[in-house]
Amino acid sequence: MTSSVDASSAPEVAKMETGAIAWTRDVLQPNDGVVTMPDDCLAELDAISRLLKDNPLPTLALRPEDFELPACRTMIANVTDTLQHGVGFAILDRLPMDRYSREEAEPLYWLLASMVARPVAQKWDGAMIYDVHDSGLKPGGGVRPDITNVEQNFHTDNSYNFCPPDYVCLFCVQTAKEGGVSRIVSFPAAHNEMRKRHPDLLARLYRPYIFDRQREHAPDAPLTLTHSIFETDDGALLGRLSHFQVINGYKLAGEPMDPEGAAALNALEAIMNEPAMWKDFYFEPGQIQIVDNRRCGHKRTAFLDHPEPDRKRRLIRLWLRNSGRPFYNG
Repeated sequence: MTSSVDASSAPEVAKMETGAIAWTRDVLQPNDGVVTMPDDCLAELDAISRLLKDNPLPTLALRPEDFELPACRTMIANVTDTLQHGVGFAILDRLPMDRYSREEAEPLYWLLASMVARPVAQKWDGAMIYDVHDSGLKPGGGVRPDITNVEQNFHTDNSYNFCPPDYVCLFCVQTAKEGGVSRIVSFPAAHNEMRKRHPDLLARLYRPYIFDRQREHAPDAPLTLTHSIFETDDGALLGRLSHFQVINGYKLAGEPMDPEGAAALNALEAIMNEPAMWKDFYFEPGQIQIVDNRRCGHKRTAFLDHPEPDRKRRLIRLWLRNSGRPFYNG
């Protein structure tokens, strides 16, 4: 499949963004994006936890509309407003993990995330709840970086396939011994800097690149996909980025990347990695991070785990998307 962006035509380039989403580190306030779970919301979740003990049901079968959750709905409305009209990320602080086991907390997390948007498959086999941890493997050849402990590049989830999620949710169960810091960058802010510093390269990011599909597809499907890094929707900027999968994509295709494409990708990468551009978050157990997957890039720094299995870093990830079908490929 080829990108909808025609490489022979001049792409529509987004204008300079001045809204809340175009943030840099110096303009963010310490509590920007942070949403504290109020006591009445926690009381509602406690009641659901007790109900599920008496009435077990698979997490995937739980729907918010089956429960009375007025306080939680008010809180999630605040989260959704922050995602859509604010800084593009939210930190829910937090589910009390001294009160819940992982098995008890997971369905509550699922219900809260489902109020933002519909959970969808995260793998071609249909898996909808994804365990983020260090498998001991190295990324590449079908091994996703999220199950390793190596530092990631800024990216958007599922950039390398047909239907990326609108939002990525991460629920912290256990932190690492060292490192594993969550880092977020604003695509509109990085795009603004590209326009100022590298106007000659910006348009190249709107033309196709080759991405490695990470073997998340049917056995007879193509190994690569081509699409642009940036595109516009009614003039608004959207991103789909994975430097790592682009490099692998060209290797799989047996093609060299064009010099302009490499220069544009490297220039964007350098801008995003400047400390003035990103915001760090030090996850704590019980916190939930939700990121707009088309307007913010995210990454995780390298980490060192505890030796004890029950203390190893573990996050539970959900992908949310209201468009298309809940399949991996929409």
